[in-house]
Amino acid sequence: MPDADDPRAWIHGDESAKAMLARVLTERSFLLLPPLHRLPLRVGNVVEIAGPSPSAKSQVLLQAAVHCILPREWRGLRFGGLERMVIYFDLDCRFDVLRLSQILKHRIKEVLGSTNNFGHGVQEGSQEYDDELLLACMRRFLYIRCYDSYEFIAALKTMHSHAQTESEALGVGIQFLMIDSIGAFYWIDRASQSSPYGNCTRKIMSFQNLVESIVEEMRKFLEVQPLLVLASKSCIFFAGSSTTDVQRTPTTWSSEDRNQWRTSNKQIEKFLYREYMPSAWQAFVTHRIHLQVSDKCTYDRKYGTMPIYMSEWVQPPLNVKDQFAVGDGGIFLIT
Repeated sequence: MPDADDPRAWIHGDESAKAMLARVLTERSFLLLPPLHRLPLRVGNVVEIAGPSPSAKSQVLLQAAVHCILPREWRGLRFGGLERMVIYFDLDCRFDVLRLSQILKHRIKEVLGSTNNFGHGVQEGSQEYDDELLLACMRRFLYIRCYDSYEFIAALKTMHSHAQTESEALGVGIQFLMIDSIGAFYWIDRASQSSPYGNCTRKIMSFQNLVESIVEEMRKFLEVQPLLVLASKSCIFFAGSSTTDVQRTPTTWSSEDRNQWRTSNKQIEKFLYREYMPSAWQAFVTHRIHLQVSDKCTYDRKYGTMPIYMSEWVQPPLNVKDQFAVGDGGIFLIT
């Protein structure tokens, strides 16, 4: 080993140029689609997408997943995707594969339609063409459903070998680890007094210990497989409050009262929302974005009347709020 005091010691590198380029290109930051477009994110970041139900949290995950599994280019056509794999943990058991397919098909047909208009010779809506690309994209989506925290921990323990096998078979790397949602088992774990496995005598862990184990397994996995983590989280309110109290302005208020309500909305939310995830998870998260449905709607000729959602980065804090709606093709910003 070269002497640390030797000025020539820096010449003796501990990695090859190929390894260095692979590391730098993997770790470089990138921008996602709205509403996650305000900050450059990189592998190793843990993004918490929080909000009451419904606030389009799962839609944000699905849109990011579609962007990841779409190819950069395919048969000379540019789709602008990352062409990487997604690991999707469904803890809420509400995953809608038809919705994922709908967004994916919409993105594919958008490109086919635009290229057809520019004379690329691609027939828009070609079933054979669509199905082949759709299948190639869906193979990059690795879906895992867990029914309790113990299954989630067990899946994380074996995830590296499973993901590596799938990655080698497809010849692409893994970019995202998605969790929908991280607090799905909060009430079950808190109420559990005995083993959920009948006569099983194994030790029952508290919710805090379970989350600590989950974070530990995720850290181990990220050390060997650097990924960007996107996790949705439902909000819990204090007793006596509801999503309506926070999201809806009373219609009987005067215009002056409405303006004061909107000004103090952030302060109201701070008191009504309660953080229920243990400190282990809170310290693990590097970025937080808050979503909520507004009291406004937008009208589109194709989709009709749709609710407007709002997003705001709270870690790091950004002095900007985005408004967006959800259509068949995913999320689009409202300016």
